[in-house]
Amino acid sequence: QVQLVESGGGLVQAGDSLRLSCAASGRTFSRYTMGWFRQAPGKEREFVAVITWSGTIYYTDSVKGRFTISRDNAKNTVYLQMNNLKPEDTAVYHCAAGSRGTIYLSDYGYWGQGTQVTVSS
Repeated sequence: QVQLVESGGGLVQAGDSLRLSCAASGRTFSRYTMGWFRQAPGKEREFVAVITWSGTIYYTDSVKGRFTISRDNAKNTVYLQMNNLKPEDTAVYHCAAGSRGTIYLSDYGYWGQGTQVTVSS
């Protein structure tokens, strides 16, 4: 079992930065692929970024060059550094844990409750 708790969301202006954190319980965190997904109002949850247990990283095209995913296995935490935020980044951001490094929601068995990110123009 893995429990995930996100933090770090907030209300910012376009061009600002935020760093999201996701703290995981359990002693096997380092074995999991960790992903960040987001869900905007009225839209489906979508892939943002993933970091595998071995450190391989993928981003969705819309955040490449602006967002950085990282993990600290000693702290059981995964981060999402978000720079140059845009209004279209407004969403609830969820972290997720899975065994495969994919972009598909169905490959992740554990989810956090999410943290709201709102970017004003």
